[in-house]
Amino acid sequence: MLLGVVIGFVAMIVLSPLPILGPILAGFVAGVICGGGAVKGLKAGFLAGILGALIIAFFVAIGVGFMGAIACRPIMGTILGGSIGFVIVLGSLYQGILGLVGGAVGGAIRGSQS
Repeated sequence: MLLGVVIGFVAMIVLSPLPILGPILAGFVAGVICGGGAVKGLKAGFLAGILGALIIAFFVAIGVGFMGAIACRPIMGTILGGSIGFVIVLGSLYQGILGLVGGAVGGAIRGSQS
């Protein structure tokens, strides 16, 4: 299952410019690689989506924090970066849900073929 989550996560990062289709396809990839039916694919797709959302929010928060530090306001940059990262994490939970849907479909397809 770990391999499916990691590859689904990489697919999530690569396909992140596609707003709705990207997380579904990444969850589908995680579910197909994970195998074991719809439930196992559902878990793999959800974990790949949540992990992708957390990593993207982390990098955005770090980037905004550095921009605040460059503007000679390190405390303000840290506060702004953290709050923007938190909002992105909350707003991108849809990636986990869409990854869950894609993973369930991928796991069901892989489970029906074996």
